[in-house]
Amino acid sequence: MIRALYALAWWLLMPFVLARLAWRARRDSGYLHAIGERFGLNSGALPAPRIWVHAVSVGETRAAAPIVEALERRFPGHRILLTHMTPTGRAAGIELFGDRVERAWLPYDLGFATRRFIAAWRPSFGLVLETEIWPRLLEECSRSGIPVGLANARLSERSARRYARWPGFTRWALQGLAGIAAQGQADADRFLGLGARAVQVTGNVKYDVSVPAAMRELGERFRARFGATREVWVAGSTREGEEALLLDAFARMPPREAELLVLVPRHPHRFGEVAALAGARGFAVSRRSDDNAVDCATRVVVGDSMGEMLAYYAAADVVLMGGSLLDFGSQNLIEPCALGKPVVVGPSTYNFEDVANGAIRAGAAVRVTDAATAIDVARAIGSDAARRSQMGEKALAFVAAHGGAVGRLMEWVEAALASSARLNARGRG
Repeated sequence: MIRALYALAWWLLMPFVLARLAWRARRDSGYLHAIGERFGLNSGALPAPRIWVHAVSVGETRAAAPIVEALERRFPGHRILLTHMTPTGRAAGIELFGDRVERAWLPYDLGFATRRFIAAWRPSFGLVLETEIWPRLLEECSRSGIPVGLANARLSERSARRYARWPGFTRWALQGLAGIAAQGQADADRFLGLGARAVQVTGNVKYDVSVPAAMRELGERFRARFGATREVWVAGSTREGEEALLLDAFARMPPREAELLVLVPRHPHRFGEVAALAGARGFAVSRRSDDNAVDCATRVVVGDSMGEMLAYYAAADVVLMGGSLLDFGSQNLIEPCALGKPVVVGPSTYNFEDVANGAIRAGAAVRVTDAATAIDVARAIGSDAARRSQMGEKALAFVAAHGGAVGRLMEWVEAALASSARLNARGRG
């Protein structure tokens, strides 16, 4: 009954799903690229041993980088298929992996679309990152003998409460998973509380981030453009509403030429909007795309580029964590910590609660209550070289102390595959 109701809901909602896709395509035409793939129509998939990795958007795609590299080493005879749901995620995959991986959109969770996807790619096994649970796709994979694990899995208290409202649906959705590799014990406990099986804590692979030399070099070029002697505060992956609050707070401060606020919106369709917000408050504004030196009269820079977030962090003295100042749950603060940067994080960190609390305890980050306080703290840290250095060292130590999750995940994958092979052999017997 649950399966039938779920299928009916998808068919009833499809006109709205397609309308939303068209609406999003007005801002980013990438949503209409290879639209047939969203219905399982994939061409050119050559028969080959294949591992499927799903990373919904940009953050998950960056987190997938060390996983993909580890899979390539462990399974050298396999191709890697990387699927996404957003154009920004797909673009990040192209930038990170080029032609080393195959790529496609994840199909809509319709029976015929998921069966087409499986028939076209026929992966040996799959890894779905973080919290993407599509029950029909997982069910069809299970029926086809394709084990799929939820890797680097996280489940906030808020999400767990939502899933708990629909226990029958949640149990059905989780049944399709061969296992769950959770980021932390709290995540594991929440999954177990919802009826999941084969849950193991392997850690957060985002701690195993490797900053490419090209990003460090680009960061040095950014810093030269911004001004080597200026205090650079980078607000990274900001969300709608946060930039206005930061700009208002910055405008109320007595101006100092030594300070530069760099705003890097998470979504590219907002680049122009954010530049206009800064201009409307009387700031001289420069943009990354201007590609010229930032003069001393310019107090705000808009990072209007994709795939360069690590370079912006590398150029920073202080990082203000986007997505944490309003109720968005925060973006990934491990990345600036991995570059040895002090981090200012706001009140909303439910997507990275353990990370944020750990970084604060380690002395690598400071939590504030609002955007105005974030600007005040950024000025206090930015003007104190000794404090910046100390927090930066603690940030590097914090990340190093939590590394090794990718290796544990690979061990978990091999154990899960062995278990799945035994179960399949028993079933055939």
